[in-house]
Amino acid sequence: MRSDSIKKGVEKTASRGLLYSTGITKKQMDYPFIGIASSFTDLVPGHSGMRELERYIEKGIHSGGGQSFIFGVPAICDGIAMGHKGMRYSLPSRELIADCVESVARAHSLDGLVLLTNCDKITPGMLMAAVRLNIPCIVVTAGPMLDGKCRDQKLTMISGTFEALGQYKAGKITKEQLENYEINACPGIGSCQGLYTANTMACLTEVMGMSLPGCATAAAVSAKKRRIAFDSGFRAVGLVRENILPESIMTEESMKNAVIADLALGGSTNSILHLLAIANEAGINLSLNDFDELSRKIPQIIKLDPSSTLTMTDLDNAGGIPAVLNTLGITDNEVWTDNNVIRPMDNPITSNPGLAVLYGNIAPEGAVVKISGVDPECHKFEGTARVFVGEDAAMQAVTGNEIKPGDVVVITYEGPKGGPGMREMLAVTSMITGKGLGKEVALITDGRFSGGTRGLCIGHISPEAPDGGLIGLLKDGDKIKIDIENRILEAELTEEEIKNRRRQFRPADRRIPKGYLSRYARTVGPASRGAVSV
Repeated sequence: MRSDSIKKGVEKTASRGLLYSTGITKKQMDYPFIGIASSFTDLVPGHSGMRELERYIEKGIHSGGGQSFIFGVPAICDGIAMGHKGMRYSLPSRELIADCVESVARAHSLDGLVLLTNCDKITPGMLMAAVRLNIPCIVVTAGPMLDGKCRDQKLTMISGTFEALGQYKAGKITKEQLENYEINACPGIGSCQGLYTANTMACLTEVMGMSLPGCATAAAVSAKKRRIAFDSGFRAVGLVRENILPESIMTEESMKNAVIADLALGGSTNSILHLLAIANEAGINLSLNDFDELSRKIPQIIKLDPSSTLTMTDLDNAGGIPAVLNTLGITDNEVWTDNNVIRPMDNPITSNPGLAVLYGNIAPEGAVVKISGVDPECHKFEGTARVFVGEDAAMQAVTGNEIKPGDVVVITYEGPKGGPGMREMLAVTSMITGKGLGKEVALITDGRFSGGTRGLCIGHISPEAPDGGLIGLLKDGDKIKIDIENRILEAELTEEEIKNRRRQFRPADRRIPKGYLSRYARTVGPASRGAVSV
């Protein structure tokens, strides 16, 4: 066993002495050492129920003949970090999480891992660590929260808070209604109810085979989730004994299946960043071109919140990811499927995929749009640029009623390097939607969006502004053309005008002098390749 390097032989007397001090017995010293990388925190609703899941995973490991050791990794709630400087730490935390798991597992020669995770950057960070370490691993995603309810209205985190705020600002609801929505939108522990980034990544983790069937959609408060936690702990010991490694699970084929499922689900645009980053760690050749190629073949067969009123609860009741995989022809297990939620391939919701990659002079290396959140009337849009350096300036303009129908809000210097940290912009996109401008205003950025974003919002534009991307050269009044059907994002500028602007270009100074973000900005790569640190 890998752990023999810290517990076998007379030379390891000191190591064993320290291990005995934790309370384990001589008999347990002979068991496989299984780490439980837990992202528990009281701060994050998707993670605050993990103490109980840790116990069930422990029981499973011990029942399987292993010895468990819990250690912690950081977790950030994007909803709480949204709309202020804290959001700059969200995407960079993915690299921290991968490094933390790697460091603890390698330093203590663990034989295997159970990765207990749930929210946006934690799950991909855990998966990056799994393929980097390449020791037996299994993932437990802690599950979605139940739907909110206010009188006879079904609520989610997005509709009951961010979009409700936009409605209040537009005078469509009262302060009392807003307060009723906010206290009822999130009724308990779990990841937010819709197909946002957390739940998208949970689904794709199950698709790739890194978590047990049913794990992605089982509610955080359910007995089903506790059984899955126990079974995952038990299976982790079996993976060690059989030496089944992540490289044999997260293969090129399984990652392509994840892309197919992502397109069919209409998942979060952030999933593209994360799949690219995981593939990079695994040495698998996956690029935006793969998403583009498959997006022309895969229709959308499911539509969940924020693009509909259906939630993860409905997907679980409809058969969950096993039913999705059957419908896509990836598996052929006997699984009950509700075709009102998971549409058959010959009768999809739309022939368009849930996600698409756009190219053009603004995004020669690609940009990403969540088609499932865009009204079909807006698939072709031409408008006038309103350019803002940073999300804060754009948010001020939106709340101040400065944005009008026909505008294209251009937010620059929010990419991985320029932010730094590639902030999500759910606050500004939700405000636009809440004000009733979702069909009349577009937004493009080198930053990114929450999985809860809907409307004509295009992100991940590469190259980003500080790297000389055209998005950093745009000016108020420029004409912008968006054609989702033909995958085009263009500024109506002549080559001569672009050359003139490039000669005069001076990047905005967004440097942070010290700390983690300063180091991150110096090492992070482009969004088109997963925004991985190099």
